[in-house]
Amino acid sequence: MKKLMLSMAAVPLLVGGLSVTASAADGINVLNDVKVSGQIRPRYEYADVKDNGLDAGQALTSRVKLNASANLFGVEGLNANVGLIGVYDFGWSSENGFNQGKTEWSANPDGSYEKIVLGPDNDKIVDPATAMLSNLEMTYKVNKTLLHVGRGQVNLDNQRFIGTVGWRQLERSYDSAFIADSTIPNLNILAAYVWGLEGVASNAQTNTATVLLHANYKVMDELSITAYDYMIANFADIYGAALTGKINAGPAKLSYRAEYAMEADNTMEYGSNSVTNSVDADYYNIDVSANISGVIVGVDYEFMSGADGDKTTFISPLGTNHKFNGWADVYLGGHAGTGLIDMNGKIGYKAKGFGKVLAVYHQFLADTEVDGQDDMGSEIDFLYANKISAVNGLSVLLKGALFSGGDIGQTKDVEKYWVQLDYKFSTK
Repeated sequence: MKKLMLSMAAVPLLVGGLSVTASAADGINVLNDVKVSGQIRPRYEYADVKDNGLDAGQALTSRVKLNASANLFGVEGLNANVGLIGVYDFGWSSENGFNQGKTEWSANPDGSYEKIVLGPDNDKIVDPATAMLSNLEMTYKVNKTLLHVGRGQVNLDNQRFIGTVGWRQLERSYDSAFIADSTIPNLNILAAYVWGLEGVASNAQTNTATVLLHANYKVMDELSITAYDYMIANFADIYGAALTGKINAGPAKLSYRAEYAMEADNTMEYGSNSVTNSVDADYYNIDVSANISGVIVGVDYEFMSGADGDKTTFISPLGTNHKFNGWADVYLGGHAGTGLIDMNGKIGYKAKGFGKVLAVYHQFLADTEVDGQDDMGSEIDFLYANKISAVNGLSVLLKGALFSGGDIGQTKDVEKYWVQLDYKFSTK
């Protein structure tokens, strides 16, 4: 919190030269156009890794978010936002596998005591009961330029490399200062400095010194070009480019993504344990999908290099990785050593009133074989989502993931299921 408050001291730099005047009778309104929004998201989750000696994990949690935003001092374009997020487990914390690493004392027959380090009793579900300050930020927008400083959420592109992991109950926040500009028609650019991260598995803050550079140019509806360089401190530089677009082909609405990225030695270092890593890793992704009168079909091929000679493993540490490589999170963010090849296809249907039903099949292979083996398993994911029309802002989600173990990597089967309600509200 101290670091966040100190960061806010930089805000006057964003509004230097501006003046706000008012008569003594009128005074100055510090806050104007106050808006409040929130979310209540209860969820039941079941996780079972077969034949690992642990019971299945179960958790009943609820995310509660509350945000308040307002215009400051009547200055056009100057706004502040404060947000809190809390995760409650209704007394089910013992089921989440968080006993691991805790200690207890056991009495021996001779009257002495022995310190025992506990392991987990259940498969872990990464939604600890905790709370944190999710937002404390100021923004100043003039014309098509936005300046930001403080804590907030940062999601870039499809969130493969930079995201908030909004699926988890304790969503990630970024402590950052950035400038975003769209002055040039069809061109959007962003430059950010990130000094802290908080959220997802716990509310322990991670200090960093990461730089994010991102640009997107829309040539036409059928083609947009994106280029980026994410300089993640003490890890690697991720830089690459993507071509995306949407094509109307009669009754079919097509969309595609073609992307290539590399990881190289890190430019940024931070802290007493700062390091420069020797990194040479590759990533590419080809994704094509279509919506034909509500019927959804798609195929995707994603490659993350493994360690082989001078090549290193491609890893995505700051992405919303639950969106990729299967919802069972077996290969979350990649797989050390072997790398990962994910060939997947999807089929579903979406219509107003009916909601959305979707099934995805993944086949996982290793880029770098182990003893001649490259089968890393397969997975079937499925979901049903719909709005509950009787209550404005309320939706329901039923979701599951069935992973079948491979010859290498994760060799055990994994099952996960979710039942979730999501209620969002805001003032007008």
